Amino acid sequence: MRSFSTDFTAELNELFKWRRDVRRFTDRPVPNDLLDECLDQMRHAPSVGLSAPWRLIHVESDGARAAAIENFEVANAQALQGYSGDQAKRYAGLKLSGLREAPVHLAVFCDDTTRKGSGLGAATMPQMRAYSVAGAIMYLWLATRSRGLGMGWVSILDPVKLCSDLDAPAEWELVAYLCLGWPEEETETPELIRAGWETEAPKPEVLTR
Repeated sequence: MRSFSTDFTAELNELFKWRRDVRRFTDRPVPNDLLDECLDQMRHAPSVGLSAPWRLIHVESDGARAAAIENFEVANAQALQGYSGDQAKRYAGLKLSGLREAPVHLAVFCDDTTRKGSGLGAATMPQMRAYSVAGAIMYLWLATRSRGLGMGWVSILDPVKLCSDLDAPAEWELVAYLCLGWPEEETETPELIRAGWETEAPKPEVLTR
């Protein structure tokens, strides 16, 4: 069995800590070869039945990017209505996307109709395909961070409208809309903690049966 050094393990633990949702980017472009290098790591992610159901759209055109930004702004305004008092004020002050600044936008989908894997492992839990896509996104996230890039996952969106605006195939289901670029600042503390919205995640609770 392949083993790794204690130094590598320590650095990997640091990478886990520094894998943060980045929402503040510089305007420095991301070289295409570097982006491809990071995306290539997704193919090493585990997937149910080796189905590799992830599908991506690189959102490059001004029109498509503008549609995503507008989508977020409408959804964010609606989300604000769900809060009141001091919490509403805190929410209004949060920076919840880097859509305007990030040089790279990626829409990531799950293709539930893929024939790769021949349905192995998905008959009883079809959601495993979407979970596989989420795992591949984490591989991408760690790959970008290890190379000095930052990534943010934008979930405050209308997925149906976004799929329509991007002319995504009907059989693809949106899993994530990602912003990617060079971070404006370096920190291992999540922005929501610094803004006083929430505290760090606790150690996982494990039940025994």
